[in-house]
Amino acid sequence: MGHDSRAILFHLEHDRTTTLQAQLRRMLVSAILDGQIPAGSPLPSCRALAQSLKIARNTVVLAYQDLTEEGFLIAKERSGFFVNPDILSARPKELVTRPEGGGSDAPDWTARFKCRPTQQRNVVKPANWQDYPYPFIYGQIDQTLFPLAAWRECSRQALSVNSVREWANDRFAEDDPLLIEQIRTRLLPRRGVRVGADEILVTVGAQQALYLLSTLLFDQKTVFGIEDPGYTDARNIAGLRGCRLVSLPVDEQGLMLGSQLDGCDYVYVTPSHQFPTTVTMSLERRHAILERAVEKDFLLIEDDYESELTHAGSPQPALKSLDRHGRVIFISSLSKTLAPGLRMGFLVAPKPLIAELRALRRLMIRHPAANNQRTVALFLADGHHDTLLRRLCNVYRERLAAAVTAIARHLPEFTVNLTAGGTALWIRGPKDCDMAAIATAAEKRGVVIEPGAVHFLGQPGPANFCRLGVSSIPTERIETGIRLLAEAVREVSR
Repeated sequence: MGHDSRAILFHLEHDRTTTLQAQLRRMLVSAILDGQIPAGSPLPSCRALAQSLKIARNTVVLAYQDLTEEGFLIAKERSGFFVNPDILSARPKELVTRPEGGGSDAPDWTARFKCRPTQQRNVVKPANWQDYPYPFIYGQIDQTLFPLAAWRECSRQALSVNSVREWANDRFAEDDPLLIEQIRTRLLPRRGVRVGADEILVTVGAQQALYLLSTLLFDQKTVFGIEDPGYTDARNIAGLRGCRLVSLPVDEQGLMLGSQLDGCDYVYVTPSHQFPTTVTMSLERRHAILERAVEKDFLLIEDDYESELTHAGSPQPALKSLDRHGRVIFISSLSKTLAPGLRMGFLVAPKPLIAELRALRRLMIRHPAANNQRTVALFLADGHHDTLLRRLCNVYRERLAAAVTAIARHLPEFTVNLTAGGTALWIRGPKDCDMAAIATAAEKRGVVIEPGAVHFLGQPGPANFCRLGVSSIPTERIETGIRLLAEAVREVSR
């Protein structure tokens, strides 16, 4: 680069997501802060820069004026715009970098770890799953279904002057009262649950709810019952506490009432759509497990997973709504209906437990981001969530039916759990079937599936199960995707 910054070559990348003015601003700020344009140096004239970038002169003028108001540039009459030396004077001098690690004095991190979360068994998905034409990925959304205009409008309202005044201050440990009210009056009554505002805590997804509960309630003496197969991260979170995990089998009515329950302190259960088998717990089983909880003195952690995505018949009432003895802790999430990246969930429990959980959450994150809470509250209040639910139920019902039909045609030797709702199928192949090998062969054909062994408590889990999600794949690609999956099955079996 020459000393005269007017000679600097500027270049704007093609980016549909950002305005030209915003791109130009970002480019200029980067050049100033990185020292590419020295302090006190002149910038190209508005006309010259506009011509070299092939953009309107007014775009450059507005960007320069914006940066002048914020102190990056100084405007000198008849001379143009110059880099403000004060901007760089406040930045620390570049430190001498040393190579990381190595040497005899480097700490032995392995010896210092008190637990190793990286060693736990988890569902593994390709980071670039969106690049595959047939992503039967679970837990992700089809962005074409998301009501972007409605979300933007709620975001805009959440950023109004009055709203910002409300949420910008530190709430310490409190949640947005508008969101709590929407959860209490809009979401929970659908599940038959009626509670006070002081019995609800907003969480960063259902997973944080589980983590908070395990931190507060579990230790090495705790006996934690979990459905088998079951939710991998519930198992992993409990595993970090060193408690004893007990396998609880599942049948076509949900969690079975075996003697394994009797020694448990806490039982994690997904009655709406069992994770991952998709079965719904019968009403009789719900009443029976609540009676057993009282009789044997254990608590139920009800993950109301995918309850709102019901495709056939009326949803069963939540365990929490049937609970007369305060035995059920209820957790839920908006990830499956809004977006997993939003990380918005909530927990319902008796007041003394909520008070301790709130104090614990304050030590971790104080509270989930207040602006996001307000946006979600407005989205619920304006009825957008209800509209979205109707749309998702229609689309997912259609996709699941297409997948079941295609499996019957191309993989008749495979058994599918017919589901009354949700976004995925649980599939069992012949006993000698290796779903991990099939997943590898399918990936080469552009098909992504999730082998099911990871969901079983025992190791190694059965190799002949897999989960097929339909939330991310358009209906018209499902038939072809499953035909290609069948090709992978034949290739592996040969």
